[in-house]
Amino acid sequence: MAREVANLWWAMLGFATLVWLAVGALWLYAMLRRPRPVSGEQAKRINRAWVIGGGVVLPSVSIAVLLAFGLPTGRGMLPLPLAGGPPLRIQVTGHQWWWEVRYPDAGVVTANQLILPVGRPVDIEVTSADVIHSFWVPRLGGKMDMIPGRTNLIRLEAAQAGVYRGQCAEFCGTQHAFMVLHVEALEDDGFSAWLARRQQRAPIQPAPGAAGELFETRCGQCHRVAGLSDGNRAPDLTDLATRPTLGAGAIANDHDGLRRWLREHQTLKHGNAMPRHDEVPDATLDQIAQWLETLAP
Repeated sequence: MAREVANLWWAMLGFATLVWLAVGALWLYAMLRRPRPVSGEQAKRINRAWVIGGGVVLPSVSIAVLLAFGLPTGRGMLPLPLAGGPPLRIQVTGHQWWWEVRYPDAGVVTANQLILPVGRPVDIEVTSADVIHSFWVPRLGGKMDMIPGRTNLIRLEAAQAGVYRGQCAEFCGTQHAFMVLHVEALEDDGFSAWLARRQQRAPIQPAPGAAGELFETRCGQCHRVAGLSDGNRAPDLTDLATRPTLGAGAIANDHDGLRRWLREHQTLKHGNAMPRHDEVPDATLDQIAQWLETLAP
């Protein structure tokens, strides 16, 4: 789909360039040519030719040519029925400022990462939990608005394995730029294994000591960890350790980045919904970080 959209854009640019060159040439000719006297009847015929040619024929031909390119491309974006059976279904919900990603048929939930199979059509059901967002993975397809109270559908298909960047394309607040979606296309076996690890993982043990108490009484009210907490106001943390970034692209998810995020998240991504942890001892935050590093299927 992305390739078709790009081809359409280049065709439109080429046609617009030809029109611009033609208009510029006519303007130069009109400015530089030597005036010649014409009769009233000749002037009427000339004006009539320009009105019909420039006002009717040229726009009609232009629109017809653009439709010849645009309609097949637009039809290719529609989630039409497939002969090979229904496509994979994924639900993506936009939040300020992170992505909730669900695989409803597999019972898998993650956040800020979208894993797709290569060569298989995928229907992405998009909506918003707060303000208007826009789902966009430039190298895979067009954009689709995410509107509160409404579910829109966009179909994607990755032609080759790789990592792609998704981005909210509708201004949604002060941290709009830090609403990045990590998109990864895996071969079919790799995708099946990715899902299976999340479906069959061993029960998650709570964090030890004060860290476990803090998570249960505070963090778990907003964050979900499968088998431990059911919070639904913040990103699901069940497979946090497998994600490349924290805060939907705000900082790398590594040993130092995780600890810095816990202490400085309001500085790194001002206005996010997670409260400050100024009153939490550093030792407890380190215990939380060590435990979060184990959350990988």
